Amino acid sequence: MTFPADTIVAVLGGTGPQGRGLARRWATAGIPVVLGSRDASRAAEAAAELAAATGGTVSGATNAEAAEQADVVVVAVPWDGHKELLESLASTLAGKVVVDCVNPLGFDKQGAYALPVEEGSAAQQAQAVLPEATVVGAFHNVSAVLLDDPDVATVDTDVFVLGDVREATDLVAALADAIPGVRGIFGGRLRNAHQVEALTANLISVNRRYKAHAGVRVTDV
Repeated sequence: MTFPADTIVAVLGGTGPQGRGLARRWATAGIPVVLGSRDASRAAEAAAELAAATGGTVSGATNAEAAEQADVVVVAVPWDGHKELLESLASTLAGKVVVDCVNPLGFDKQGAYALPVEEGSAAQQAQAVLPEATVVGAFHNVSAVLLDDPDVATVDTDVFVLGDVREATDLVAALADAIPGVRGIFGGRLRNAHQVEALTANLISVNRRYKAHAGVRVTDV
């Protein structure tokens, strides 16, 4: 499946490292992107920079305005504000595909570690808060540094795509495939999102030890 080029993608938290990096890659691929932020002027400034760098269609808005404009909404906000933001946008996101790539992680002197989530995972929390949206978990384990580096032509990693609706997971897998070097791989139902989110803590440990930007490849697929 090829991601429909006229489908608008909003990135909530689009001025952060991960959101900005994803937006850069999709804009380069010709997918129209709206950057969402708590600060509309900051979003507009970042959007203008990305549009100039990629030649793509990128605009900036508040998170609420971005969610309203888009067909597919990617949630790339810090874990601390995840639930509160989604609760505030529940009516706006009804009927839309919501891609949650938030990793509930803590950090201490020993490094990164997975945090417990009452609903099981950030993606499951999103679905609980957004009962009228279709939530898909994806893009948890992709290096923000590589995504936002214009000198990196391809990001060589697979993306686990998790969800309960086949049409939605196929659409998000195609969104992953739009990034050169990336493959979207179905990783199971939304109930399996916890271990994918938690894997990011392991990758952070790998990156610190080996001074790398590690990703994940699935063999024999």
